[in-house]
Amino acid sequence: MKNLRNLSLTMIIAIGSALLAVWAYTRFFEKPQIVTIDERQAVQYASLPSAPQGEVPDLTYAAGSTVHAVVHVKVISTQDVTIYSNPFFDFFYGDRYQRQQPQIKQGSGSGVIISPDGYIVTNNHVIDDADEIKVVLNDKREFSAQLIGKDNTTDLALLKIDEKELPALKFGNSDALKLGEWLLAVGNPFNLTSTVTAGIVSAKSRNIGINRADMSIEAFIQTDAAVNPGNSGGALVNMNGELVGINTAIASQTGSYTGYSFAIPSSIVEKVVADLKQYGQVQRALLGVTISEVTAEKMKEFNLDKIEGVLIRGVNEGSAAEKAGLKADDVIISINDIPVNSTAELQEQISKHRPGDVVKVLIKRDNKPKPYNVTLRNMHGDTEILTASEDEFLGAKFDNVSENERYNLRIGHGVKIADLKDGKLKDAGLKKGFIITHVNKQAVSAVNDLIRIVKKAEGGILIEGVYPSGERAYFVFSSEN
Repeated sequence: MKNLRNLSLTMIIAIGSALLAVWAYTRFFEKPQIVTIDERQAVQYASLPSAPQGEVPDLTYAAGSTVHAVVHVKVISTQDVTIYSNPFFDFFYGDRYQRQQPQIKQGSGSGVIISPDGYIVTNNHVIDDADEIKVVLNDKREFSAQLIGKDNTTDLALLKIDEKELPALKFGNSDALKLGEWLLAVGNPFNLTSTVTAGIVSAKSRNIGINRADMSIEAFIQTDAAVNPGNSGGALVNMNGELVGINTAIASQTGSYTGYSFAIPSSIVEKVVADLKQYGQVQRALLGVTISEVTAEKMKEFNLDKIEGVLIRGVNEGSAAEKAGLKADDVIISINDIPVNSTAELQEQISKHRPGDVVKVLIKRDNKPKPYNVTLRNMHGDTEILTASEDEFLGAKFDNVSENERYNLRIGHGVKIADLKDGKLKDAGLKKGFIITHVNKQAVSAVNDLIRIVKKAEGGILIEGVYPSGERAYFVFSSEN
């Protein structure tokens, strides 16, 4: 009984002590703060006004005014395929046997009507080596086209169809284009006629090294407008529907558009077209200098105060630059007050002019600006304007060498004998198809070069060149009648 009382007392004391401890803890110690986080309230949202948005460019006017002036260019060419026999049998049975089979090749591209009376500009590589050229208008009418002239250094060609009152595009100012400006590309990709794509000016005066011709000019407008095979020769237009470029190339590892396209600026196109219409060939003006980009290394090497302009590495004897007083190590800053900071920009500005034109060249010498008036000259060192070549010379008619022929034969220039009658060339042993690359050790890029060199020669004439088979040969005859 006593034990029971002691146990009860102990229990009462324990319970009282526990209650006392709880009271003391809640009375004298801070209670912990328990917070339940609602994830929807963990981030505060502010009600802000919508971001300002500029007007979406309206390209409908440019598209509508352009699409009828862009044509589909179709070409047919005949190529000879040479088949060689087995060299093992040739050893026993004589010379290698070869047989030529004509092969019909068809191609297509785009073109742009630039005058209501039927003049059309396109790329040289679209019609190069063509035997027949057809032009299909946007209204599906088809015409045979005449080749007025072509220029492989700029990859441009001029066609003519016999029709009047055609929709035509006006030339715009490609120099005024700004980075980010909206443009339209119009053409016939994959034979999908009258296709319009849009993009912006990504860069200007791009040199991408695709033109293998001697003295080629590359100063492309780069855009992100979708351009594909068949777009070549088509229009690049601004929002006013003005022609600012001729779509020419894409940068791609697949053969199709991957984000980069390139167009010849209208400043070059307009001048080339005018030359082909008036003279039958392009009047190429030259400064007569070798140039290079100004880099950080060049700035240090030549003690320049900043990276700008184009460095003159050498001046050709008798050139426009030498006669004006330009020197090696001068830095060309601008042409006619237009800044030039790359070789492509310099070439673009000079290509606008003809031999005999005077341009203002601002150079920097010893880090001090100095202006010069330079009279541009042609490749022969004078200011003569070259006219279309004679129909026949020395008993032969001539044709330009196609890009494919230049590439396959590893030559950068030359003229091909298209027909051969009695005359000095035939008497000397030349044959039809022979490509003349040099006369008296001087390069021949056009028929006028051949005529000019021969007429000025005294004594013997040395002609060097190559046959389509790759066989190289040279011939000598007297310049006297």
